[in-house]
Amino acid sequence: MKFHTLYKLLSITLVIIFTSCVDTLDKIGFSIQPENDRVQVGTDTLTLSSRTIQVDSVFSRTKYPILGEYVDPVFGSIRSDYVGEFYLSENQVFKDGAVIDSVRLTISYTSLIGDSLSPMKLAVYRVIEALPKNHNYTNFDPKTKVDMSAPLGTKTFTGKNNTYRTETYYSGTTSQTIKIYEILTDLPKSLGQLFLDEFKKPDHGKLKNTETFREFFPGLYVTTEFGSSTILNVNLTSLNIFYSYLDPKGSSTKTDTIRTAEYRLNISPEVTQINHIENKNEQLLEANDNVTFVKSPAGVNTEITFPISEIYADLANRSLNQARFTVYAIPEVYQDEKVKLSPPDHLLLINKDSLNGFFENRKLHDNVTSFYASFDPNTYSYNFGNIAAMINYYKRQKSEPFDLTYYLIPVDITFSTTSSYYYSSTSTPTAIYNQMKPSAAMLERAPEKLKLDIIYSSF
Repeated sequence: MKFHTLYKLLSITLVIIFTSCVDTLDKIGFSIQPENDRVQVGTDTLTLSSRTIQVDSVFSRTKYPILGEYVDPVFGSIRSDYVGEFYLSENQVFKDGAVIDSVRLTISYTSLIGDSLSPMKLAVYRVIEALPKNHNYTNFDPKTKVDMSAPLGTKTFTGKNNTYRTETYYSGTTSQTIKIYEILTDLPKSLGQLFLDEFKKPDHGKLKNTETFREFFPGLYVTTEFGSSTILNVNLTSLNIFYSYLDPKGSSTKTDTIRTAEYRLNISPEVTQINHIENKNEQLLEANDNVTFVKSPAGVNTEITFPISEIYADLANRSLNQARFTVYAIPEVYQDEKVKLSPPDHLLLINKDSLNGFFENRKLHDNVTSFYASFDPNTYSYNFGNIAAMINYYKRQKSEPFDLTYYLIPVDITFSTTSSYYYSSTSTPTAIYNQMKPSAAMLERAPEKLKLDIIYSSF
């Protein structure tokens, strides 16, 4: 047989063999597996139920309180004021020969919610009893610790017409300049004199350490007396005592010189600060077949029931692989974008039984009893992803059919960002707080929107 004829016959034989293999390739996996052991994959949809619930109070340990009142035609009103101690730092001293010139309370802020041109009136009162420690809840009534007979000072203001200063922040090669607005409220000179007289006592009297200072000056209560269109996000509250003193031979010509200085105290994270919140949420608690609500701070949450009992029997011989959960918000188009309440940046999905102590003990989400999702403005939704671990966890804990009750709570999250040379940066939550910035959203509760899309497998 000639060589080229043999080559042709061999080529035809290989083509036939290869074609035969391709025709049966998609059946190989099952051909080597017993018929009864084949993996079966299925899908299901679980319809959830929800309702709006009132929040009595929330744990509000924060260094950034809110101040003012805002009335929203859809979400009701929010009113907030705060009370706080001042931190006594070691470097605060009065120079010899000090004479009090003036006393002022400075409230600094960079952002607000509502009408920036609407007038409001601020009032400052003196705290006369020690503030409770470890009781940072929004239902605390500051008036129980305050002399409300007369304010130490008042100031009428509008959000954007106050004194301001600018600060520039740098990040790499870029910079950003922001305005820091300040409400300057004059307080009695006698308050400054009280501090100076105490400082002149042996060992500086009760100004010698933080504990005795708390007894001497328990703090100030800051509230508003009129105005219902603006809430300030306060960055810093400072007590400024301005004084002058004689600097003997302190000038360049060695002559006596009168100089000015400041004794400054701040409300800081080291001391007690309590944000007092009042909400009017009656309209949000009315029966509503279409939506539920979330509102911060200390407003309302949405309660969601996962009826796992409906699929409990199916899960007995099936493995739950995925349970995708997304919450859809409804855009509120009635109001002006510049003044309306925006949806919360993040929502915490947490088991009702796991809520107690979560914020007080500074816990983080565990993706079993608690999850978080960030607001997506493109889809107007909060995508919690796959929460199958939640159902699988409670399935192992319980021996009979069960339902799960979870809350949706507006939260503020602190992230830590890490990056490497080869990979893009990643953000990891390091702290979760009750959100104190005013926000609100309407959430869908229609069956086709509030559901759990399930994927399971069985043998």
